[in-house]
Amino acid sequence: MSHIGKPPCDTGVILSGTQATPCLKASQRWTLLAAIIGSSLAFIDGTVVNVALPSIQLALNATTADAQWVMESYALFLAALLLVGGALGDRFGRRRVFMIGVALFTLASAGCALSASVNQLIATRAMQGIGAALLVPGSLALISAAYPQAGRGAAIGTWSACSGIMAAIGPVIGGFLVEHYAWTWAFLVNVPVGGVLLVLCAMKVPESMGAASRQPVDVMGAMLVTAGLAGVVFALIEAPARGWTAAPVLIAAGTGVAALALFVRAEARGRAPMLPLALFRQRNFAGANLLTLLLYAALGGALFFLPLNLIQVQGYGATAAGAALLPFIAIMFVLSRWAGSLVDVFGSKLPLVAGPSVAALGFALFALPTLDAGYWTTFFPAICVLGLGMSITVAPLTATVMNAVGPELAGTASGVNNAVARAAGLLAIATFGIVLTTAFNARLASELAHLQLRPELLSPVLAQRQKLAGIVIPHNASAAAAATLQHAIGTSFVAGFRWVMLLSAGLALLSAICAALLIEGKDPRERKARV
Repeated sequence: MSHIGKPPCDTGVILSGTQATPCLKASQRWTLLAAIIGSSLAFIDGTVVNVALPSIQLALNATTADAQWVMESYALFLAALLLVGGALGDRFGRRRVFMIGVALFTLASAGCALSASVNQLIATRAMQGIGAALLVPGSLALISAAYPQAGRGAAIGTWSACSGIMAAIGPVIGGFLVEHYAWTWAFLVNVPVGGVLLVLCAMKVPESMGAASRQPVDVMGAMLVTAGLAGVVFALIEAPARGWTAAPVLIAAGTGVAALALFVRAEARGRAPMLPLALFRQRNFAGANLLTLLLYAALGGALFFLPLNLIQVQGYGATAAGAALLPFIAIMFVLSRWAGSLVDVFGSKLPLVAGPSVAALGFALFALPTLDAGYWTTFFPAICVLGLGMSITVAPLTATVMNAVGPELAGTASGVNNAVARAAGLLAIATFGIVLTTAFNARLASELAHLQLRPELLSPVLAQRQKLAGIVIPHNASAAAAATLQHAIGTSFVAGFRWVMLLSAGLALLSAICAALLIEGKDPRERKARV
């Protein structure tokens, strides 16, 4: 659930795509269906796996850091290779690269389901991320290539509606499979869908290439940003367990920072950079991306830990946890058209200040629930307020990014903003883990110090601290002792969870301040003329 629904600027990527060549109506319909199925594979996987994490952690005896890597290995390659994936499609054929992505994603899904250890699962999740990096931009590019400019609006509406529906029901279906069968079904469900999609593409979807198909692909940039993000994420995730002065942590952090510095240098000098730094000279573009970085860090980090709270602490089943965020998705779906009209009336600045501010209130409300909190009086209001805030934000954010540059660079600008949103979630999950772990350990030590329990019961619990709320109570504990220990563990997790949500609220407020300072306002005379 680190990314609920579609990240910002997905629609912008489609709108700014290469002009379509003549394409039969039947081929357009098949292409749209293939794009919907492909996008749904990636969207659903990002949400279903988060619901399955508690079951994975228990079945594979994984720590919280391991659970973070299950999500991060996928998100790392998707965020780092997303831009180069689109360039590969333009150069070598959009259908071809899309099908390679689908095939790799499908095979990796089977590998995830067959994983006998958490390390195998992390490795196959990384393969899934590489497949998704080819699949996600390819699904958008297929629509762009198949439909002329005049016909893309209806195609976008259909794609958005279907993607929204799949984003809503995906976690519920995944939660049901996890709860009633096994966590492996969260991955196995992708295999037949991917197989059908490959056959559909081979038989019905036409091939297309970009106008600049001979333009070189920024392989060096992709390698450097992948190494940089991997090093930084490794240091952030492993530091709580290994210590900040541990050699692997220091080496990873140093390598990551150096690689990111080299990436910036390479992009500034490259002939065809995946990240054109000149775009950031535009004030609105720079402001929109800074807002995206802060707000989607808050969203990605907070929603990673929410299912762990619901399942491991509040006692929800996987199905109920998957359904818990349905109001969020429903609000964004219903209000998306209205939010888009706000830009025409008020310009982008006001919605981009108001939206993150409302989202900040939603995050703050998540800090209120305690143990055994009722959904309708605690989590539901927070989810609705957060959904309202994000609904106000996403459409104006996309419009700001698209309008900050010329039409010839709109696709690149949209892709950059989309990648920034994914990278923000990637870094936030690792960083928020430090905050939650620190608060959890401090509170757990305090809770256990006041319990009159035998050392043979306390020692196994302390030895499992890295699992956080996934700690398994010793089998020799009496019912009363087990209940006492479970209460201490739950209370400790909630204490850390509150810090995470308050940090998310702070980041959301910072993003609103960035919009107020950096996004240009609408000319009052122009607004009056429109009214």
